[in-house]
Amino acid sequence: MLDTDYQVETPEAIDLTAQLAGPVPRILAFLIDFLIRAVLIVCIFVVLGLAGLAGIGVFLLIFFVLDWFYPVLFEVLRSGQTPGKKYLGIAVVNDDLTPVTWSTSMIRNLLRAADFLPASYLLGLIAMCSTRHFQRLGDLAAGSIVIHKHDNKHRSDDLPKVPANAPSLPLSLEDQVAITGFSQRHTQLSQSRKQELANILSNITQAEGDEAVKKLQGMGNWLLGDRE
Repeated sequence: MLDTDYQVETPEAIDLTAQLAGPVPRILAFLIDFLIRAVLIVCIFVVLGLAGLAGIGVFLLIFFVLDWFYPVLFEVLRSGQTPGKKYLGIAVVNDDLTPVTWSTSMIRNLLRAADFLPASYLLGLIAMCSTRHFQRLGDLAAGSIVIHKHDNKHRSDDLPKVPANAPSLPLSLEDQVAITGFSQRHTQLSQSRKQELANILSNITQAEGDEAVKKLQGMGNWLLGDRE
């Protein structure tokens, strides 16, 4: 049966869930991004075309950067969302629901050339419709998925009421999954259980007890995109 629910379990037995984005919103998001790039490219070509051959050379460099790195920069720096994905309310994440990384985004976008075959992304569309998690070839190679992403206004109702704060040191993927799950499941855990779990990660928070709980929840809120 078709099921768009996606669930992963953290090492602490905390379940993280998301709703997978199917081909239709992904295609619409791609078309929006394509139009944005097309308008930018035409405008840049008109301006640089006045500079003759030198302008054409600069244009070709800019065209290359826009074509290949436009999605990468947005996905990594804007929480997995290009303008098209943001408008459609979807985002790219790793298949363990952690934020997409540079390597993941580079791989999935460089393999767009394979997804394009034989024409008009037909192979990518077939892959999305054939795989359980709507993954195109680039997603399968990079270990990424595309999910529906709620805006902060709705998500904040489900998160702990503590200020979001960025982690003070680099976190492994396992730690990111554990911390986001800790925040998402805060209503299901007793205070003593929260303290017990927070104390396990005291090397990250440099705190224990209630203070460690608040710090971990703040980090979880930040990792989940509540950064205002």
